[in-house]
Amino acid sequence: MQSFDRHRRLRTSAGMRDLVRETHLHTEDLIYPLFVMEGEDIKNPVKSMPGVYQWSLDRVDTEVQEAVDLGIRSIILFGVPAEKDAVGSSAYDPEGIVQKAVRQVKAAHPELTVIADTCLCQFTDHGHCGVVEDGEILNDESLDLLVKTAVSQAEAGADIIAPSNMMDGFVTAIRSGLDEAGFKHVPVMSYAVKYASAFYGPFRDAAHSSPQSGDRKTYQMDPANRREAFREARSDVEEGADFLIVKPALSYLDIIRDIREREQLPIVAYNVSGEYSMIKAAAENGWIDEKAVVLEKITSMKRAGADLILTYFSKDIARWLQN
Repeated sequence: MQSFDRHRRLRTSAGMRDLVRETHLHTEDLIYPLFVMEGEDIKNPVKSMPGVYQWSLDRVDTEVQEAVDLGIRSIILFGVPAEKDAVGSSAYDPEGIVQKAVRQVKAAHPELTVIADTCLCQFTDHGHCGVVEDGEILNDESLDLLVKTAVSQAEAGADIIAPSNMMDGFVTAIRSGLDEAGFKHVPVMSYAVKYASAFYGPFRDAAHSSPQSGDRKTYQMDPANRREAFREARSDVEEGADFLIVKPALSYLDIIRDIREREQLPIVAYNVSGEYSMIKAAAENGWIDEKAVVLEKITSMKRAGADLILTYFSKDIARWLQN
């Protein structure tokens, strides 16, 4: 009989498959996003994201506690302010919604890693991630406001600053601003590779951050470009980033692998809102096995090279891993 390889020997049982499994997912790999807003007794369901809510500060503790009880060790906070203006002043207000949430969560859970999303889009009345003048998003003027935002979040107790604005030079500006303010120990988790993606729609419902005019294609990346991602990531490494986020994750697994092979910093895959909502909708219609699809998808992100996964499925995954 002709000789051939017997690959199936290593698949004969669950125990054998576990023994040779190459990629493992752990609860501590997960970062859980939370939307916090001004007001009282608020638990607003985000219609386009089943299972996701906007929380007022008097109710968010219950959600944070549930995440902690499930073994989740990291959360990221997105703020929905009561008022907006042209320069997003509530983003860097010491009494802004994110700053208050950071202080509250850290007081209750000092061991929890609290990450502050650092951007202006939720806080500006025009919905862009920087200063707008005559329809143009001004880069350097926006950096000054982003630095103020990052410093105010660090002063509130954020463990990690996560700038998501995609202005040129944002890492070096924020790193310098944090250092000068006495926060040399606070890491920067850069949204280093952020594409102008159609998968962000549900998030904009949750964060009330849709642009009122135009789009974000002049500062977020063209989905067709691969080599550009290398330049963006390398710039952020050289400017002092401590983590690199690739966003979105599922349609950009090749980019995650590319960055993993080129850079040594921890890589975060952002499993974005559209990726979440598509699976939730299909599962609610009975078209797919939600648990199996989610775990396969998240495992693919780790297999591609991500160290951490930022996902709205965090609580579900934590429960499945426990069982």
